[in-house]
Amino acid sequence: MTEQEITDLGPAFAAYLRRFRGCLGQDRTAGHFGTYCRGLLSDLPRKTAEPIALEAGTAVRTLQEFLVTARWDHDRTRDTLQRHVAGVLADLPADPLGTVGVIDETSCRKWGTHTPGVQRQYLGCVGKIDSGIVTVHLAVARGTFQALLDADLFLPETWGEDRDRCRDAGIPDDVRYRPKWRLAVDQWIRLSTSGVSFDWLVFDEGYGSKVPFLRFLNLVKQRFVAEVPVNFTVRATAGGPARRADARLTAADARAGKRHRVAHRSVRASFWRATTAAVWVADREHTLVAAVNEATGEVKYFVTNAAAAVARVLAVAFRRAAVEHAFRLGKQEAGLMHYEGRDYTGLRRHLTLALVVLGFVATHTERLRGEKPGGDGRAGVPGAEPAVRGRVPPAAGRARGAAHQRGHPLPPEAEHPGRQVPQETAT
Repeated sequence: MTEQEITDLGPAFAAYLRRFRGCLGQDRTAGHFGTYCRGLLSDLPRKTAEPIALEAGTAVRTLQEFLVTARWDHDRTRDTLQRHVAGVLADLPADPLGTVGVIDETSCRKWGTHTPGVQRQYLGCVGKIDSGIVTVHLAVARGTFQALLDADLFLPETWGEDRDRCRDAGIPDDVRYRPKWRLAVDQWIRLSTSGVSFDWLVFDEGYGSKVPFLRFLNLVKQRFVAEVPVNFTVRATAGGPARRADARLTAADARAGKRHRVAHRSVRASFWRATTAAVWVADREHTLVAAVNEATGEVKYFVTNAAAAVARVLAVAFRRAAVEHAFRLGKQEAGLMHYEGRDYTGLRRHLTLALVVLGFVATHTERLRGEKPGGDGRAGVPGAEPAVRGRVPPAAGRARGAAHQRGHPLPPEAEHPGRQVPQETAT
């Protein structure tokens, strides 16, 4: 961005935030909403209530109370954002793959025992089991547009069973442990209600191994491409014997398959050999795809419920890279995982406000590319905008740090083949 483009964002950001006014109640609360969002868009190194308040000249306690106890509807705020993005997507140019939804999760190290959801668990941000929290997200990619649309805290079973600990963290009694794939189902339903529909849904083996999740997607007629582990159970016929995916299609089968070029947006194209087989999963026929990377020898397995060419299935599968960019941008530029507090409502609201800011960045990135955004996306919209002491950051993220979770950056680097994930089969 040029300096003029950064300056132009002020009135456009004010106009963008006005669409959320009905979610906020009192004018004073709406003012704090604007202060917090502008802080998330600034270049503060840590984007939590205290530094944002100090930079804006607001009492720290006041902004902390805005997050935790103030009366405003963060669920309605999220829904308003989703309806806005639905309008943006409808105005975007046609794309060969259409609108692709990406389910994924990210993580953050947290010390102590009081942050909601904190425990020792696998954290992709450090690549090992450590103390921290995990959040589940649903992102969207269409052409060059990509944005995070939803976020849920994963509450581990140990938390769900300890109601005293939950009450101390402000977690309502009706919020209990739910598997990550069920959080993803909830997000898909919310987005459908908000008018966001996906031509494809894509996710990694952590979700692809959950047969009840695949069954749900089949019931709602949602096309998907699921990466699955090598030990994923498939059947050649409806009543046939169960076999592992890597037994139904071996790496040698993949190497003997047709060559496919997979284009990537930020790095050079990769070349994969792939072959397919019809299999039965979740009470219906699917297509199993085995693919091997010519450069690294890595083997991947995918299951899809769509009758589509292998080249298209691979193109959809590798659109998962969009969420990598979204997580990097969210963490480095919008403070997505910067929340420092002990309250569940405060954490949920911080995540929601980060999504709001990222929605603005996504729509204006499209405008600066010369493509048409939805809504009042032009920078010349009139409206008073309080100054942000920190510089408004460019839309593009800085160099990628340890920003992601269980999955891998795409296209993948060479890795140990044959990863196995437990397969959930119970309804």
